[in-house]
Amino acid sequence: MPVTHTPEQTIASDRTVRLLDTTLRDGEQAPGVSLSPDEKVEIARSLERAGVSVIEAGSACTGAGERQAISRVTDLDLDARVTSFCRGITTDIDLALECDVDGVHIVVPASDRHVEGKVGTSREDNLEKTAELVAYAKDHDLWVEVIGEDGSRADLDYLEELAEASLEAGADRFCFADTVGHTGPEHTYEAVARLAELGPVSAHTHDDLGLGVTNALAAIAAGADLVHCTVNGLGERAGNVALEEVAIALSHVYDLETLELEELYDLAQIVSRATGIQLAPNKAVIGENAFTHESGIHTDGTLKDDKMYEPYAPETVGRERRLALGKHTGRAGVAATLEEHGVDADDDEVAEIANRVTELGDRGRRVTDADLLAIAEDVTGEDRERVVELLDLTATSGGAVPTASIRLAVDGEERVASGTGSGPVDAAVSAVREALGSMADAELESYHVDAVTGGTDAVVTVEVTMARNDRSVTVARSEADITRASVKAMVDALDRLLAADQQPLAPADD
Repeated sequence: MPVTHTPEQTIASDRTVRLLDTTLRDGEQAPGVSLSPDEKVEIARSLERAGVSVIEAGSACTGAGERQAISRVTDLDLDARVTSFCRGITTDIDLALECDVDGVHIVVPASDRHVEGKVGTSREDNLEKTAELVAYAKDHDLWVEVIGEDGSRADLDYLEELAEASLEAGADRFCFADTVGHTGPEHTYEAVARLAELGPVSAHTHDDLGLGVTNALAAIAAGADLVHCTVNGLGERAGNVALEEVAIALSHVYDLETLELEELYDLAQIVSRATGIQLAPNKAVIGENAFTHESGIHTDGTLKDDKMYEPYAPETVGRERRLALGKHTGRAGVAATLEEHGVDADDDEVAEIANRVTELGDRGRRVTDADLLAIAEDVTGEDRERVVELLDLTATSGGAVPTASIRLAVDGEERVASGTGSGPVDAAVSAVREALGSMADAELESYHVDAVTGGTDAVVTVEVTMARNDRSVTVARSEADITRASVKAMVDALDRLLAADQQPLAPADD
């Protein structure tokens, strides 16, 4: 059932609401983010797969490089409408036209602070100028949205005048912009309801008060049918409202579908890699912990009923459920993880393994899959012969090209290989893959480094998660040398994966 406070604010499931993604423009304005044309193309394709209706590809006025990137996106011939952000000057519209975009977002001042203080004009002149800009863009066959900048701090009567002037001049819609994340849902609802009486309305919300999604939903309830979002909530300051959060909220709470939800996690990962901004573990929808259970009570309940401690199935957004190991893990979680790795243990052995896992967690350690399997081998008394073992490693990075040589024991056979890479770790990993050959192909799902001691002789812990043949394992190793820690973790993970497959290794590739 829809969750609502008053009848008039219910978002009906038969509404048509679309999402506009501005990751390539407003998201790129986050500090430290700069996307190449190739990265913009990759993200645009992923947005298309997710079913985003409008893709704001950038600001054509930024420069020649930005125009090249926007043109690369328009050349994809996407079903989504591709647009450019424009300031309130005709030359910006001309530059957008050079990129062959489908439409433009013309930003004009809405609050007195922006009308008088920023632009240095009057309310009347601002109305006249806005109408001229809209007419100019429409004369060039563009779809036009006018964004009333700082609309959440504008006088509502004047905001209505600005919207009316824009729509009468031919604008396709007017956008209520909470530019600085200033307002709350009550004011958003009131403003958008008044604007919606004039014509199509969009909402552009920021998360400075943590109210990005709330304000977006309030705007939709008031009549907005297009919401500006960014993937992973990227953007200036605290970021824009997150695309994935708006999409799942509308689907789960109001039964209103906007996107192909199963594409959301892959989309989040693509944007995270391109921007270099890691996802917070507790991030809604796409964070690592969103469908991870460690608590014994929660794990036991989830194993009995997968809806017990989750609002919706992880597969809905392209995720998988994961049982984490730590001080809160109970017997049910340990038993399930052992079963996943094909380890047989009776009830008493599971109890002892669970106790040891708790002891490790009590010492502040994260308990990896490899830790669990090592404990299980000790408790059950079953020795396991290693498939792959690191014998020796040498890595150098002083020359022009970092190199590494490695010696491994593989099923009792010694193998030696070398590799090059962008750094010593990359070179060493290349050498490992060369030594093991094609049968040891595995995907490195995550790689994380933590310094656990201070000073120049700091010890680092490297944690890797690797997957092969639909099986994954996480291993952590600590060393004074980051390259050795990385290789040990990777080799141990591969050893576990290969042992689980119980397949003979092919000779190394020539």
